[in-house]
Amino acid sequence: MDIALGDRFVSLWRKHFGEAGLPICFYYTDDEACREHVRPGKGHTCLIGQLALVCEGQTLCVDRDSLGCAGAKRYLGFTKEIMPDFEYFLSCGIPGRLEGERYKKSPEIVREAIAKTRFFDAPAKYGVFKRWDKLAEGDEPEIVIFLAGPDVLSGLFTLSNFDEIDPQAVMAPFGAGCGTIVHY
Repeated sequence: MDIALGDRFVSLWRKHFGEAGLPICFYYTDDEACREHVRPGKGHTCLIGQLALVCEGQTLCVDRDSLGCAGAKRYLGFTKEIMPDFEYFLSCGIPGRLEGERYKKSPEIVREAIAKTRFFDAPAKYGVFKRWDKLAEGDEPEIVIFLAGPDVLSGLFTLSNFDEIDPQAVMAPFGAGCGTIVHY
């Protein structure tokens, strides 16, 4: 990361968005120094909840073994496995056996959506989340994540489309939080 560019971004961010939280950056690395920032997984934990620490300025590194959610492992490319009966979990459930989230109308729709989703292999051992102002000279962020309220989000959509003719230049795809910030 070019530190001068990073500092200029922070200055412009503060000018246009005031005290709104800085974005989070994400990238993959094989750097073993990242290991010190990996928090061991303890049962089911949502990756999105762990980003609160990143918003406060801490670095979060994850790997296949530290993620406490099968969805996060899949959406970050650490596995392609899907839990059994996932199509029921995301839709109507199985009475007496599996509570459904009711995000999709039916198991059939879930199966079709999964069939259209291209999963990928993580290109490195670790995934790293850092707040923008914590990026170092050698960091190469691949993704910038804006956790924003409606006014900031609207401004970001407008800025992103400023020089675009494609009406789909900015989109908000359906998915779990971790899927929408890294996978898509």
